[in-house]
Amino acid sequence: MKKIKLDIVGLSYSQTKSGAYALVLGEVNGRRRLPIIIGSFEAQAIAIEIEKMTPSRPLTHDLFKSFAQAYHINIQEIIIYNLVDGIFYSKLICSDGKKVVEIDARTSDAIAMAVRFECPIFTYEFILASAGIVIEGNDFVYLENINEPHEENTVTATTSSNYGGLSIDELKSKLAEALAEESYEKAAKIRDELNKRKAS
Repeated sequence: MKKIKLDIVGLSYSQTKSGAYALVLGEVNGRRRLPIIIGSFEAQAIAIEIEKMTPSRPLTHDLFKSFAQAYHINIQEIIIYNLVDGIFYSKLICSDGKKVVEIDARTSDAIAMAVRFECPIFTYEFILASAGIVIEGNDFVYLENINEPHEENTVTATTSSNYGGLSIDELKSKLAEALAEESYEKAAKIRDELNKRKAS
């Protein structure tokens, strides 16, 4: 069965399920998007790695990566291989250089590991055909008219305007505090405000 490569194109707070997030995967060189509901912990784990933040202590997914690397195990790819009753099923394709092993995983955990091992994410045509959304043009943000969770703003940018009145030094101080408290969503918003100041 032919595999289709996916990239992470969005991560937002879910408007349909309280306390959850919508992870949006996009078909490489295509217009289809695959929205997947994930928990806040997994969303945070994915966002932290994408944004290259360094937590004060290793998160669970960081621990798994360190453990795997200590025994020379590498994740080669992630495959979202099935969809049953609205639940996506995924597996990690792992290798120690001698043999390849497939490990079943929740899709949110699999994606969190994919960003850490910088390995590709794949799915199959029948999954994209049944759960994918075709986006006209290049804009994946406006998904209001679908039954899946819709994408509005990214998790890291929703309330960065709250920090608009602070100086750069104050922002840097608050960023350090947020990282020390392991409040990574807050840290991401502060970082976005700092980046906005640098760009202007």
